[in-house]
Amino acid sequence: MNIKIGQNIKVPTESNLSKNSHIFILFNEKQKNPLFSKPLLASLKRQGGKIVDLKKTALATELENGSLVTWLMVSDNKSTFQIQTLLRKSLDKIISENPKSIAIVNESKKDELWTKQAVYVALINSQDLPDLKSGAKRKNLKSIDVYGISKTSFKDTEALVAGNTLTRELTITPPNQLTPTIYRQKIKKLSKENGWKVEEFNMPKLKKLGAGAFYAVAQGSDPQDAAIVHLTYAPRGASETISLVGKGICFDTGGHNLKPAKFMSGMHEDMNGSAVVLGILKAISDSKIKVKLDCWLAISQNHIGPKAYKQDDVVKALNGMTIEVIHTDAEGRMVLADTLTMASRKKPKAIMDFATLTGCMHVAMGDRYSGVLSNNAALGCMAVGAGSEVGERVTAFPSDEDYEEDLKSQIADIKQCTLEGGPDHIHATRFLSRFVDNNVPWLHMDLSSSNRKGGLGAVSSAVNGFGVSFGVNMIEKLMKKNTLSK
Repeated sequence: MNIKIGQNIKVPTESNLSKNSHIFILFNEKQKNPLFSKPLLASLKRQGGKIVDLKKTALATELENGSLVTWLMVSDNKSTFQIQTLLRKSLDKIISENPKSIAIVNESKKDELWTKQAVYVALINSQDLPDLKSGAKRKNLKSIDVYGISKTSFKDTEALVAGNTLTRELTITPPNQLTPTIYRQKIKKLSKENGWKVEEFNMPKLKKLGAGAFYAVAQGSDPQDAAIVHLTYAPRGASETISLVGKGICFDTGGHNLKPAKFMSGMHEDMNGSAVVLGILKAISDSKIKVKLDCWLAISQNHIGPKAYKQDDVVKALNGMTIEVIHTDAEGRMVLADTLTMASRKKPKAIMDFATLTGCMHVAMGDRYSGVLSNNAALGCMAVGAGSEVGERVTAFPSDEDYEEDLKSQIADIKQCTLEGGPDHIHATRFLSRFVDNNVPWLHMDLSSSNRKGGLGAVSSAVNGFGVSFGVNMIEKLMKKNTLSK
């Protein structure tokens, strides 16, 4: 993408505009006559509006030469999420015309945050995503010209967009086009392109290692092509290691506890956690941030069949714990259990896992927020702040030890879940905590906001890549912390 920073003297005018230009203008309340004020004021007069109305809703109009101009008044005291949402809605008309170039003009000359967010929103919503319709058109955006701010770099913005786009591409891909075999092939290709080291623990290896929790879920699929994939990004000079873990269930039928059709629809997106990890890894790599990332992807399917695991089975996990299977549709915590054990054994500075794990979190939060739970209070607080800063909102839930009383088993070390309902998002976290070293700070994100009809925050597509910007921000914060107090 060609993002050019223009000087104030080069701001577009009606006389130097090319035909069919697309211009987005940001201005503040002190400016009585923003760029192209004549058509702006004429449109406001026709609609019976006031210029201050543009704080809440942008106005778009067409100039005589065919150019499309949109105006938005910036305002103080808005959160990043509010800014991104307003910009997404304001840029919608411009983006819908699939432009080759967009000019973003900051007339206020000081609100650089708004300008950088406008570039991010324009860029992230101009990316090609999987579209298998006959005659589907590709996006045309080739350049963004930015006016009114001092020379700055948008490399980090482009890296975030690349990571988010990768996450959305993978998550949207239909399940017959992203089986574990195909997914693993794609990951190998990405690793080669980005210089990541890749190691696979396939089914025979996992059986030999004793990863019985993962194996129990994966054994029901034919072919048995599941694997825990370990990726490493280790730039020269990196001194800190942070581990990322992602749930990668390429399709979830529910197993023997088969989902009804309504709830099985969309279950190809149950690998979104692993896609978020890959998106974070891509963004960190493109930004060349000096941190070592240990990434662990639990890639499998949850199918029904004669070999599939079933209720009342007892399996032994990689760390030696025995698990009583209560519900086969609680497969995510099973595959994550052994994967978290692998990540934990490396003794990283911190572990973050991402998973579309429980319907309970979706009931608790809807699809606007995701929930986080942690074994470390400081890490949980950091997560809430990090999400707020980048417009990917999270809230923290408790995961106190006494919740684990509900998971007591008469025959095994722990139950996988309960059948009584209740706080399953907390039960899942307590279950997973048994597979993480207590001395390693660990954050679990339950991705209830990975898909929201109409978009969320900066992103207009339903599958929104939630977690990538959050994850990058968390990693940057963790690098500045010497220790994380309990």
